[in-house]
Amino acid sequence: MDASSTSPGPAAPARQGPQPALVRQGPQPAPVRASRVRRLAAPVLTLAGAVAAFAYVGAVDPNEPGHYPVCPLFRLTGVLCPGCGGLRSAHAFARGDLVTALGDNAMAVAGYLVFAAFTALWLVRAFRGGPVPRIALGPAWWWAIGTLALAFTIVRNLPIGSVLAP
Repeated sequence: MDASSTSPGPAAPARQGPQPALVRQGPQPAPVRASRVRRLAAPVLTLAGAVAAFAYVGAVDPNEPGHYPVCPLFRLTGVLCPGCGGLRSAHAFARGDLVTALGDNAMAVAGYLVFAAFTALWLVRAFRGGPVPRIALGPAWWWAIGTLALAFTIVRNLPIGSVLAP
């Protein structure tokens, strides 16, 4: 006779401790305030970090030597990279001088504006309880952005593009 078919097996140990509560039927009110605060935490902290960074760069002038490191590519080769002039641009932007900011690094100003639009969208969606916006660009878009940055770099280093140089 097979022992596994006739023997009931070891008894399961008795469950001790608190038993699970019964699930209530019907809709339950959600804690709106706590969830809204939780949803807003990430975009508000991101915005606070950006404001703090712009406040610092606005207060500490990058045009004065010794405050910030020099671009290594520019120091070694004399070639302006796409980021050269970005701190000067941020300084002017933080002080409200958009013309100077564009003259120092127009591509950086475009980046500031894209960041501001994305953060505003993120804040509105977080406040309303909508989905978090995602940056899901396909490879063609990334290639286009890279090509634009390369063209910007080449043109600003040519005599004809000296208006784009900081």
